Amino acid sequence: MIRIKNLFVPYEEVRSLETLAAERLGVSPCAVHGVIVVHKALDARCRNDTPIRWNYTIDVEVKGSRGILMRMRRDGNVQRAEQPQPLAVPPYTPQRGCERPIVVGFGPAGIFAAWLLARAGAAPLVLERGRDVDHRMRDVARFWQTGQLDPTSNVQFGEGGAGTFSDGKLTARSRDPRMTEIIEAFIAAGAPEEIRYLQKPHIGTDVLRTVVKHLRESIIAMGGEVRFGAQVTDIALNAGRITALIVNGDAVIPAGTVFLGIGHSARDTYAMLHQTGIRMEAKPFAIGVRIEHPQEFIDRMQYGAAAGSPYLPAADYALTYRDEEGGRGVYSFCMCPGGMVVAAASEAGRLVTNGMSNYCRGSGTANSALLVQVNPVDFGGGVLGGIRFQRELEARAFRTGGSDYRAPVQAVGDFLAGRTGLMNFCVTPTYMPGVRDAALGMVLPDMCAASLARALQHWEQRVPGFGAADVPLTGVEARSSAPCRILRDAVTMQAVNAAGLYPIGEGAGYAGGIMSAALDGLKAALAFLERIQ
Repeated sequence: MIRIKNLFVPYEEVRSLETLAAERLGVSPCAVHGVIVVHKALDARCRNDTPIRWNYTIDVEVKGSRGILMRMRRDGNVQRAEQPQPLAVPPYTPQRGCERPIVVGFGPAGIFAAWLLARAGAAPLVLERGRDVDHRMRDVARFWQTGQLDPTSNVQFGEGGAGTFSDGKLTARSRDPRMTEIIEAFIAAGAPEEIRYLQKPHIGTDVLRTVVKHLRESIIAMGGEVRFGAQVTDIALNAGRITALIVNGDAVIPAGTVFLGIGHSARDTYAMLHQTGIRMEAKPFAIGVRIEHPQEFIDRMQYGAAAGSPYLPAADYALTYRDEEGGRGVYSFCMCPGGMVVAAASEAGRLVTNGMSNYCRGSGTANSALLVQVNPVDFGGGVLGGIRFQRELEARAFRTGGSDYRAPVQAVGDFLAGRTGLMNFCVTPTYMPGVRDAALGMVLPDMCAASLARALQHWEQRVPGFGAADVPLTGVEARSSAPCRILRDAVTMQAVNAAGLYPIGEGAGYAGGIMSAALDGLKAALAFLERIQ
């Protein structure tokens, strides 16, 4: 196989990759026996000088490959294809008198810790406080339609974690080769094969619901067990080692190895761990609002005259701003092309938003969080101070929205002018179960509101229309990451003062998305399996 890198293809090109590969290698099309796409990224940066184009990396099965490689040996973009090696999973060796490993939480970190443990033959037990994805979908739909919140089954808690109700982005900064294992597991569970090679892959919440169910079924088929409605309410330690879990307040489960993937919204669990003496620290996070535009505006912003082409996906964006006056970073987060803003509360009397989109990204509305950095000094620096800060913010948002889970909404122009009243937005706010005109400057802390205002003015200067007066802002976004971190050893991945306890994923403070959380869970399971060999 020959690998071709930096194969630039105009976005409207209709010729096959086989034909283009033959042209690039200087051979007859009939010499090409197959093409595998390794990577595909859209390059829209130079649209004024060159057409928008796709940048491919492809592996080509071609007749006479040895001669072609010799002929093109000075071409740095043509080389022999190196095939990735499969992950070596150490077999599980049960220790005398030791219980099977337990995974707490069935979000991405917990799923892939359990998946790898089951694959190794460890027959893990999974405890998830929420409900299975089918029941969870009904509970969430009822909340969005009626405002009736179920604190045990919502956007934050249940099978698949918070990522199940999201855009389903699978991007990550890590280049860890073990990411391939996770991607292949997603595909085997029903995700589209294009996530194998797209630069910005996503699954979409509609497809994710099926994928997480199939991942659960594969774990069970390999010997694992999954229990829903099983909240860990306490842990038992003896001489610095975990010995048992207390579930739903009374059931005691002996436990010597526990993977703790609780998610960033398990506030009661954080409090329990802190009270038990598990070492934790406060960490920075971010808060803000959701901004919405017509998707066609974002397409024009990114694609120019090519916007609207059926050959181009719904465009996204990423914006950053350093507020020197306030000393804070402001940035877009979890941008959802063709998506919607949804209610993501998990506690009664508190309101928080999130962004979500289906696989097709076809809603016609784009939304993104606009977040302002918050540091431990802003909330007193205590381990649980960030949770108190979040709760106070969410309670203000709930009251300001009318105390019925309608969200406070305000036009950018009104927000910047410190007034309310404009409800003739450029796009109808998509938040369910509804919105209410309100002053977001009275909801957000002054320091954050001021930084956000300056960021909006800056972005409007750079991209006219982005911060136009009639663009809606919906508040609040407060769950972008965990407010504290459970301290663990960098090598063994066990909690620093609780042997056998493996804090993993976003809730532990070591990940920031579906892929990074999944990888963290997988790495922790590997660390455990390698340690007991």
